Amino acid sequence: MDLATTVSLPIVRGPVPLAKSLGAIDRLSGGRLIACVGPGSSAGDYAAVGIPFDERWKRLDEAIQTLRALWNREGAVFRGSFYSTEGIMLEPFPAQKSGPPIWVGSWGSKAGLQRVARLADGWLASGYNTTPELFTKAWQQLHEFLVAEGKDLSSFPNAIATMWVYITEDERDSERMLSEVLAPALNRPIAELRERLPIGSAQDCAEKLAAYQKVGVQRVYLWPLADELEQIKIFMRQVVPLIDRKIKT
Repeated sequence: MDLATTVSLPIVRGPVPLAKSLGAIDRLSGGRLIACVGPGSSAGDYAAVGIPFDERWKRLDEAIQTLRALWNREGAVFRGSFYSTEGIMLEPFPAQKSGPPIWVGSWGSKAGLQRVARLADGWLASGYNTTPELFTKAWQQLHEFLVAEGKDLSSFPNAIATMWVYITEDERDSERMLSEVLAPALNRPIAELRERLPIGSAQDCAEKLAAYQKVGVQRVYLWPLADELEQIKIFMRQVVPLIDRKIKT
């Protein structure tokens, strides 16, 4: 079983403390951690730590290189405009020799996918910001960027996170989750969220997830909106068998 974050914000947290935390988790998990990083989308987060929001992309590029340098057992030093690892040694090192693989979160923009191809070990897409059609186009474009970077397409993984899920046969329950919980938090239209996320009947959830399987999504990290343990049990009992049937047909 793999362990994964959704998205950590190395700029807001600081790449050095984040490297220390993720390195410790990797040791505790026996080297099973997959780390995912991104810039975040909240200007308020940046204001809280006194970092200009418009610096987030340049800082993210450097933060990823900082993480890799801090996990490098050979003592490689990274010096950038924002961060430097000179004189810093974080021990003990992660269990994985070169540190946890770093996946980069991107909604699928050209610039974001270029960053994924250039700096990442995998791509993490966002469930509420994509559809099977959009994912297909982005994955094809990412392949082009990976070729340009000289990376092996067959070994470059993908996944979808922020895939909120709530399985219920009661339409009022699913509408309540959409209108009272998700739409206000994400500031997105209810109709868009209803179309994209597996919130509703087991049949509806299976159809949405099977559609992603068919276009090349390798993993989906589900995020139950409530009753987490019970929702996972329902998912395994009711949705997984339906997905298996849909994939085979």
